[in-house]
Amino acid sequence: MTERQRMIVIWNEADTVAAALAVREMAENAGMNPGAASALATAVSELTTNVVKYAQRGRLTLRAVKRMGQPGLEAVVEDAGPGIDDLETAMRDHESTGGTLGLGLPGTKRLVDEFEFDTERKRGTRVRVVKWG
Repeated sequence: MTERQRMIVIWNEADTVAAALAVREMAENAGMNPGAASALATAVSELTTNVVKYAQRGRLTLRAVKRMGQPGLEAVVEDAGPGIDDLETAMRDHESTGGTLGLGLPGTKRLVDEFEFDTERKRGTRVRVVKWG
């Protein structure tokens, strides 16, 4: 029997590594191709790193999904951190409030097939991504 869902609490860098490894394991068990699994693991690593950096803690929920027989994996990353003031700006390449290259969120969106983002100032952020393959 394959694992259909997993939840990981994100507190620190070790949890971001555990999250990426969990993505790879679940993707393999779901029958996804290695390239799709790697893309999703990279996206989840970015999102969970943002949790540690900006919100201090959060959670990742992974769920195996299928669409017309094609395997996929859904990842939902949630936190109760400060939220993002200007999502439009945050989604532009090379825009950063954290002193980074500013490619994290727009790069994450390019890595996945479905990308939903919800953020509210002082209430937190929820990102849902899906990768098929």
